[in-house]
Formats: sequence, C-alpha cells, structure tokens
Amino acid sequence: MSELVNVAEVFGKNVFNETVMRERLPKSVFKKLKQTIENGTELDPSIADVVAHAMKDWAIEHGATHYTHWFQPLTGVTAEKHDSFISAPSPEGKVIMEFSGKELIKGESDASSFPSGGLRATFEARGYTAWDCTSPAFLREDAIGVTLCIPTAFCSYKGEALDQKTPLLRSMQAVDEQSLRILKLFGNTNAKRVIPSVGPEQEYFLVDREKYLKRKDLIYTGRTLFGGMPAKGQELDDHYYGAIRERIGSFMNEVNHELWKLGVTAKTQHNEAAPAQHELAPIYAQVNLAVDHNQMVMETLKKVAGRHGLTCLLHEKPFAGVNGSGKHNNWSLISDDGINLLNPGDTPHENIQFLLVLACILKAVDVHADLLRESAADVGNDLRLGGNEAPPAIISVFLGDQLEDVIDQLCSTGEATHSKQGGILKTGVATLPDLYQDVTDRNRTSPFAFTNNKFEFRMVGSSDSVASSNVVLNTIVAEAFKEAADVLEHAEDFDIAVHDMIKNLFASHRKIIFNGNGYSAAWVEEAERRGLPNIRCMVDAIPALTTEKAVKLFETFHVYTRAELESRTEVEYDAYSKMINIEAMAMVNIAGKQIIPSVIRYATGLADSIGKIVSACPEADISVQKELLIETSDLLSDTKVALSELSDLCDRCRSIENGRERANAFCKQVVPAMEKLRTPADALEKIVDKSMWPLPSYGDLLFEV
Repeated sequence: MSELVNVAEVFGKNVFNETVMRERLPKSVFKKLKQTIENGTELDPSIADVVAHAMKDWAIEHGATHYTHWFQPLTGVTAEKHDSFISAPSPEGKVIMEFSGKELIKGESDASSFPSGGLRATFEARGYTAWDCTSPAFLREDAIGVTLCIPTAFCSYKGEALDQKTPLLRSMQAVDEQSLRILKLFGNTNAKRVIPSVGPEQEYFLVDREKYLKRKDLIYTGRTLFGGMPAKGQELDDHYYGAIRERIGSFMNEVNHELWKLGVTAKTQHNEAAPAQHELAPIYAQVNLAVDHNQMVMETLKKVAGRHGLTCLLHEKPFAGVNGSGKHNNWSLISDDGINLLNPGDTPHENIQFLLVLACILKAVDVHADLLRESAADVGNDLRLGGNEAPPAIISVFLGDQLEDVIDQLCSTGEATHSKQGGILKTGVATLPDLYQDVTDRNRTSPFAFTNNKFEFRMVGSSDSVASSNVVLNTIVAEAFKEAADVLEHAEDFDIAVHDMIKNLFASHRKIIFNGNGYSAAWVEEAERRGLPNIRCMVDAIPALTTEKAVKLFETFHVYTRAELESRTEVEYDAYSKMINIEAMAMVNIAGKQIIPSVIRYATGLADSIGKIVSACPEADISVQKELLIETSDLLSDTKVALSELSDLCDRCRSIENGRERANAFCKQVVPAMEKLRTPADALEKIVDKSMWPLPSYGDLLFEV
C-alpha cells in the first residue's frame, strides 16, 4: 500500500516561492524582487545579498549542503555544477556556511565544453550563468542529498546565448510589448504585462530495467534499432485509458509526489495508445516556468523509474510499428488583468479583438511555417511525424467549424453576422444528464490546432525541450502584432481599418487552415498545391533558421543575433550527424557481435540436425529443414553485406568536414543503409529459436512491465 499524501501540505514544500520569500525577506526587499518578477523590471543588485542569505538559510533548514546553477545548454538536457555552502573554517575550527549575492546572481562555467556552434573556440573557456529570478529556486532530493537548484540563463563571455532560456526570455519580452499594443488599441490601459501561458503534455514509455539493460540499442540511443512486431500490438485499443497496473501506479504515485514538492502541477495521468506508453500533463503556467517544469518532469520520470526497476524512454519512436511519443505544447496569451487574448467568447463574430489576434496568428504561422517546423526538429521526431499518432510534417492550422464559418462569412460577404453554437447532446439514457456539446470537434491530425481558448502545437517531440517552439511562437506572433499595430495606431477610422485588416489577413492566409484528415495522401497533394512546405527530415528543416526572413525577424525583436542563429544551425547539424552515427555504430556492433553469432549458432545446430537425420534415415524427407537453412543462410548473408556497407558509409560520412554536408550525407545515405541492415535482421528474429535470440523482443519489452 503506497503512502497517503496530503497534496495541499506537500505542494511546493521544496520551492523558494512567494510564500517563503514573503516570510523570510524584509518587506522592502520582497517588494523590489516581486516587482522584477511581475513587471519584468531590472533586478536591483543591492538586494541580492539579502535574498541569497535567506535562500541559504531556508535550504540548509531543509537539509541542503550544496547549491547549483541549474541551466539548459544546447545538449538537450540540463546542466549543473555543485558547490557546497562551506566557506573557510573559523579560528575555532568550526565550519562557516555562506552564500553571497554574487554567488546567487552569477556563476561561471566552461563555455567551450558545451555546444556553441563556433561562438566559442576551444581555448576560450569562460561562460556565465545568470540567475533567472522569474523561475523560483527549488530543492532536489536524491541520492546525492539535498541540493539547492537555482534556475539560470547561460551565455558566453561576450554575451551570446548558449542555452534555451535566454532566447525564451527575450521572446517573452517581445510578445509582451506587442500584445500590450494590441490591447491598447481596444481601450485596455489596465494591463501591464502579457505573458504566454503553456501546458506541455508529456508522453513516455516504461520498460523493465533488466530487459532494457540487455539491449545496447536502448542504452546507447533510447530506441530499438532492431525488432519485429509481436503478435499483439495496439490494435485492440485496450491499453488507451485502461486500468493502470499496480507497478505503474506505484511509479506514477511517486512521480506525482516528487513533482508536487517541486511545485509542478502534475494533474493528469493515464495509459496512452501504445502498450507500455503513458502520459502526464500539468496545469498551464507562464512559459518560462512551464519550460523549466517540463525539464523537471523529464528528469523526475527517469529518476523515479529506476527506483521501481523500470526505465523511462523519452525517445519519440522507441518501437517501430507502434505509436511514438510527443509533447503537445498548449499555448495562449494571458494579460496580468486576467484577459486571455485567445478567448473567442460566446459570439466570436462580434469579438473584434479576438478576430484580430486570430488573424495575426494565422499570418504568423503561414509566413513562418518553416521556422515553426524547425522548432520541433530533432532526430527522433523524423521517425514519428506523419505516423498514425502524430501530425504530419506539413504545418497547417485547425480552427473548427465555428471559426471557419466566421472566416467564410468575412471572406465571402465582408461581414460576419452570426456564430455557430453548440447544442445539447442527448445520450438516450434517462438516468444520464444531457451534455453541452462543444461548438467544434477536436482534430488530432493537425499540428497546430485551436482548442477552445488556446493553440495546441502537437509537433514537439517527447524528448525535446519546448523552449525552441515557444521562442518561435512568441516571436512570430510579436511580429504579426507589431505590423498590425503599426497600421492601426495611425488609422483615421479605427473600426473600418481593423475590419478591413481582419478580412484581408484571413483572405491572404486562409491557405494555412485545414480542418480535414492530416494523415491522408490527398492532404499531402493538396498542401503541395497550396504551396505549404512539407519538411520531413530534420536536416532539411535546419536551414530555416538562417534565411534572411528569419534573421530579420529575430534581430528585429532582439531574440537572436545572426551569429547566434548561425551557431545553432551548426549545433543542430552536428547533433544530427553524431546521433545517426551513434545509432549506425550501435547497429553494426549489435549485428556483428550479437545477432550474427547467434544466427550462426542456430544455423550450425540446424545443419547438424539435418546431418544426424540423414545419417539415421537416408530416405527421410528433410526438405523443410533444408529450406529453413537456405532461408537463414540467405538472410545471414544479406545481414553481413548490409553491415559492411553501413560501416563503410559511416567512415566516409564522418570524414566530411562541412557540418551541413556531413548531416545531409548521414540523412540521405546512412539512414537508408540502417534500414537495409534492419530488414534481414528482423526477418531472422522470426526464424531463430527465441532461446538463442540475443535481444529481448518487442513482446518482452512492451507487455512484460
């Protein structure tokens, strides 16, 4: 029986949140810090020592011995360096525990040891971590002990962003400023800030750790590089929302407990569509905090899984043939006076502010579809996008029947006179209540779908940070808002000008709207006719970062410099090449050292048995055994040939000096060669005796958890 938890008592107990700060900081210091957090004003360095002292005392009271600047470099994971609170011993030989404002505000890391894409040379080591006071410090409890984690940005010696957080904070400033201009156009002078609100849903797989450790492909790459489908997959849909098994329930219970202590609002948990797949979803939070929390979620899932004899797989496609895992990024804009800019209200045809916001977002997504696609690009996502559980690689927007009808009215007659309304859903059972029917259905095949009062960007991969996608969303919407405000602020007749602008924007960017089946072949053809990009590979998506259009966008809003964008393209090309090379070399090793020797033992045993049968009974019918031996030998030969070709290809591709050319070679040559090796190996798995096959099967991994 798991320990009973009082959520209200547990929630946020390990967070240096507003309640703790109010109790421990002088009123004047608390007021200044709160102003910085809420209004985005510059931090007053004079209060840093006071905050640091209070933070240290609070942490030590909770058992902390060390602190770390917790940051998010371009490695795909978080980074940290631990320092103890111990200072020089006193004359009496007693230890002194200290933590200064300088140590709180700024840390130093070796910037050349993290991906920089050429921004830092190997011999130029200095980099800085800077305290992000808008994301509260927290205590992490694990085998190391208790550590005070201070969320920070990470930049180079010259100030270039080397992380995910810095451009995110910049993009928040950009969309805040331009959103306020839109609100003021409609008479709202009360709002002082507009903050993107995000709720990233997290999908993941759980497998038995003992079986995981027998598969080098999972250990090295996070996905299975070999493996055939078991007799049963997800065809019966019996796992989706099914009863949660005891072992998994125990894991989820501890995950929730750990996250609640960290102030993460873990709310929803359920079995996902594929066997061994699950989902966790939080309540929405401001985007900076949501990004940090999602990193905590991923780290906690991995850490807690190990305690339960499990391994958490965050790869986008750990098993071929079954659903992959994504991370739906639910995005909206909320003002500090409680206005959701994406709330259509009951009669959206009359809500001019909402229609302008919607039209601007459609424009932003249409103009910068390539950037939005790139923001969700990672190696694993190439295997997921376009499948039956993920949106296609074509960016389109789903609005639903109600909003599409309003747009139809505006584009055809110039006026919108009504909005479709939801009805009452009658169940036909007297004891069940009648249900209010939403105005529109949901579309799970759309990569960018409007859902009530937010947009759900479904393209982000499960292992990826949601920072990049929100940087792009914030910035492209800021641009569209700016271009609208620049015109409307000088309009002689605002009502006529805004009406014409909304109508023209809908008409100009209507091609991005698609409410149909995104999985259909017909949509691929239709999207091409509309001129919508279909970027299927990460390598083909990366160039979107450095087009003149993108550079102008990001430099205008001070989110990225040209140098920072160019560096990130190099980082992504390099990451792609390295990951595919790791996968390919893992395949070569597994095939050469495990699969081929096992198949040879099986074939040898089969040949020996044929010889024994013939010796004992020369007239015996051994045609089946011979056919099996020939089939095995042919597949073994195909495997060996494909292995040699893959190994040689990797050697040649690694020698290519240009990062983009190297990544393209790995994408266009090595990836197909990997599939060529996998095909005969997977066929052999169906033939070779299970006791002799060296790898746990899909059935073992997916159903024996």
